[in-house]
Amino acid sequence: MTGRHITEGRSERAIAVDLGIVSSSAVWQNTDVSYDTAIGGLPFFYAISDARPYIRQTAPFRKEQFDNGAEPGEQTLTGWWIRSQSSFHNGTGIRFYDPTAGETVAHRFADSENVDVWTKGQVTLLKETANLTGVTSGTFKIISIMDGSTNKILGWEVPTGTTIKNYTAAGTAVTYTDVTSIAQPLDTAILDVVTDGTNLFIADNDHIYTGPIATPAAGYSRYYNTGSDRVKLGWVKQRLVAGIGASIYELTNAKGSTHTLPSPIYTHPDSAWEWTSISESPSAIYAAGYAGGQSAIYKFVLSTAGVMPTLTSGITAAQFPAGEYVTKIESYLGYLLIGTNKGVRVAQVGETGDLTYGPLIIETSHSVYDFAFRDRFAWVTGSVNGDAGLYRIDLGAEITPLRFAWANDAFLDGATGYATSVAFVGNTDQIAFTTSGSNGIAIQSTTTLSTSGFLKTGNIRYGTLEPKNFRRIFGRGVFEKGSMSVESITEDGTAYEHVSYDSSVPAQEVSTTQPEIAQEFIAYRFTLYRDGTTTTLGPTFKGYQAKATIATPRQRVLRFPVFCYDVETDRFNVVTGYEGRALDRILALEEAEANGDVLQWQDLTTSTGESRQITIEQISFTRLTPPDKRFSGFGGIIEVILRTV
Repeated sequence: MTGRHITEGRSERAIAVDLGIVSSSAVWQNTDVSYDTAIGGLPFFYAISDARPYIRQTAPFRKEQFDNGAEPGEQTLTGWWIRSQSSFHNGTGIRFYDPTAGETVAHRFADSENVDVWTKGQVTLLKETANLTGVTSGTFKIISIMDGSTNKILGWEVPTGTTIKNYTAAGTAVTYTDVTSIAQPLDTAILDVVTDGTNLFIADNDHIYTGPIATPAAGYSRYYNTGSDRVKLGWVKQRLVAGIGASIYELTNAKGSTHTLPSPIYTHPDSAWEWTSISESPSAIYAAGYAGGQSAIYKFVLSTAGVMPTLTSGITAAQFPAGEYVTKIESYLGYLLIGTNKGVRVAQVGETGDLTYGPLIIETSHSVYDFAFRDRFAWVTGSVNGDAGLYRIDLGAEITPLRFAWANDAFLDGATGYATSVAFVGNTDQIAFTTSGSNGIAIQSTTTLSTSGFLKTGNIRYGTLEPKNFRRIFGRGVFEKGSMSVESITEDGTAYEHVSYDSSVPAQEVSTTQPEIAQEFIAYRFTLYRDGTTTTLGPTFKGYQAKATIATPRQRVLRFPVFCYDVETDRFNVVTGYEGRALDRILALEEAEANGDVLQWQDLTTSTGESRQITIEQISFTRLTPPDKRFSGFGGIIEVILRTV
């Protein structure tokens, strides 16, 4: 049979490819020979028959599976990708909820407002916060006091106020008139107030005054002359300690008469140093302060020489990074809580009073000015989504060394800014706080629940960046009183509401059609609403289960046979080939298979010329006698299995 040489009528690229050079970017274009298909630019004729059919099918995408979920039932044996969470008691602070990350993520969430997450296995509404009756304006500071057996708070206006009042939780106010009417009265701005439980110690711009809590109209006198407008007081180790100017003083003289200041216990070498807070631990007294961008906490230990223990000079217990200065310190449960202009830290207190502080637990854009304590919790002044409010730290839940669980707590709706002081009403569990704006005093109800509150989960991505279709959600809980809505939140902040549970719609799994487009991750927001009739009752949220499917495009497996002979003829009787060509092409395919190259596959028999990227899964060559006169020389049939990518 006479035919043209294989180089006749071909482009340079086609010649190279036809000789067996397979390339990931190579594309075949028929010229004089009409091939049926090409793999990586290497052309072939189909050998399709009833015995060897062309098969296209979906590639298997489910692997052998076992249940290793962090939550019971959290596995993918049913085909769904499942994410469950049954408790939120480790607080806020995560962006992604991947439980395999361990205790730093488990039982945590992204954000909350007006909800109590601290009981394992449930979330409920916090009590409502409103203004103390009759105190709706003015900028205040408060402390907790007991007036005999009556639970109260003590408040005064800042920064220029000279009037002090005590308040009951109902708002009944009594003014301390004696301290402003004595012969040498309190007549300049109040700088600080502390109590020993029975008496008050009040500092203004040049003096310290004292008198009994129980008799606002009598018993007050000037105690010490300070001559300074930089005064910070602390009642520690059964004595009054004062930071006045750059010095620390121990003030133990008898009340009822006026005294000059004793020699200081310690004077900071920088005269501009300002003391901001005084506290204690079992083994030491601490005084914190700053000057410029430098801040430190000093330790003063008790000397037992003599009958009455006295303070020794200050020792640096903790130094802070440049630009971060301490605004408040308070000791509780063996820790020293440290408020700074950057947020909150917690320090471990050693047996000798040494301090080891940890990272910032809460990072803020404002200074942290005060703490209050009950049980294992510390309430911290702060800002809740832009409004003045509190954070709560669980000192019994250490996530990593000296980093504890925390969450948003009570806040005063509409009071833009941050809280500046916090105190419980006497010995009760009712908390009150003040704000940076003229918003009076806020107090939390003991009975009425907040109108609503929410919890937002961390973004759920199942530990992979692949897109997913989030299609089922089940919010668990008790919704006989009040209700709870469920929304999904996409990366751009778009919210889609899916269901609202109440007494008529009990907890159940629901299908979700939004968002329609597959997402890399999604978060859920659960919003709780109190009962419309009984304001003391509301829903209990106990957890959720979300289900998704992988949205990665399914791969296809293509199976078909091709002829591979030295010399071949197309359907138009155009001959191509040379001796050894079949083996060259087999070896080229085998090399591409071994390398795992991504190649271009083309079906040249279709009108549109289908083309896909593929990898070679398997090739199987069977040497056969040429089936007819179209083929000659060495060769046979190659069974090809390709996988689209």
